[in-house]
Amino acid sequence: MRFIEEVVVEEFLPTLRSMLAEELRDRGLTQSEVAALLGISQSAVSKYVHGEVARNERLLTDERVVDLVERLGDGLTDGKMSPVQALVEAEVVIRQLEQGDVLAQLHQEEVPELADYGGAFDVHDPDSDVRVAEQALASVRRGLTVIENTTDFARYIPAVGTNLVEALPDATGIEDVVAVPGRIIDLKGRPEIPAEPEFGVSEYVASVLLTAREHGSDARAALNVRYDPTIVDALESSGYTTVEFDAEAGIDEAIPAALAANPDADVLYQAGGFGIEPVIYVLGPDAPTVAGRLRDSL
Repeated sequence: MRFIEEVVVEEFLPTLRSMLAEELRDRGLTQSEVAALLGISQSAVSKYVHGEVARNERLLTDERVVDLVERLGDGLTDGKMSPVQALVEAEVVIRQLEQGDVLAQLHQEEVPELADYGGAFDVHDPDSDVRVAEQALASVRRGLTVIENTTDFARYIPAVGTNLVEALPDATGIEDVVAVPGRIIDLKGRPEIPAEPEFGVSEYVASVLLTAREHGSDARAALNVRYDPTIVDALESSGYTTVEFDAEAGIDEAIPAALAANPDADVLYQAGGFGIEPVIYVLGPDAPTVAGRLRDSL
């Protein structure tokens, strides 16, 4: 685990300080004056000025860093900029370079796995792709913990298996939905979770969730279990809206029709049909919530 702040400390700061120390010395300041302005020791200034500190070539030639050094050099030399103002100016540039720019690129080189998320990664952006994706994965893991700790949950796993899914906020396909690979099964009376949750591994439950979202539901997560009228009754008693859909119709027809009757439905269910296993889908804002709703209804 390597944080972008480490890249700033180990790559950006030595480069900036050495460039700024050279700039200030070139403007006639003594090592003592430079040390006071930069808040470092005179020996450190000497090392920076004499090239005894490794510098990042990419940052060394970046025009924004070069411009920052010149502005700080001007302001600190003539006294029009305080050290605090200089710090703020430097922080602004650091944040800029972290936002899918050179510092983010250096971070990605240190942590190649970040490339799996594609696009520009801003570590400080709560809505960045990597953060949203990791939050969804973590949410499903928490939901699975609820399932594992729910007494008798395995009794309600249908023959086709159960899955707990959560979609990204702007999900358009199953590749944007986190789920359990291979589904959850009943193994000797306990729910068996075969692998860590991943994106794009659920077809049926993810399709139900996506279809519901396309037709008015604001749910981000779904969980399927074997149909039992007592569960439906318990969910209704808890204040959740339940809607039955046509078991004989396909998802693309049945779910929209059910939601047309009540787009605020929290529970979709069908009582079975010829060769069709009855099932309940609990919908909600996130995976732990839907798992908790079902746990409280068993």
